[in-house]
Amino acid sequence: MARRPWSAPTEVRRSEFAELADHVFGPSLARTYVHDLVLEEIGGMTAAEGLEHGVAVRSVWTALCEAMDVPESQRWEIPPEQRRR
Repeated sequence: MARRPWSAPTEVRRSEFAELADHVFGPSLARTYVHDLVLEEIGGMTAAEGLEHGVAVRSVWTALCEAMDVPESQRWEIPPEQRRR
């Protein structure tokens, strides 16, 4: 069976943001980056501030990944066995 081409979601929920951040950075670093790292792409706010001010979750996630040089291929998919239940 051929795999479908990978594509990023058009919308991201806040719960998905938290799950992706924990998966990509690990829970401790994710919290640190979300609350302390200033992201110029979203107006010089942290990810947490951006979310509080209504910046689209996908935009915040993309800005965080860009700032931390996360490859596009590692930003959007969590293996099923590692997903929160």
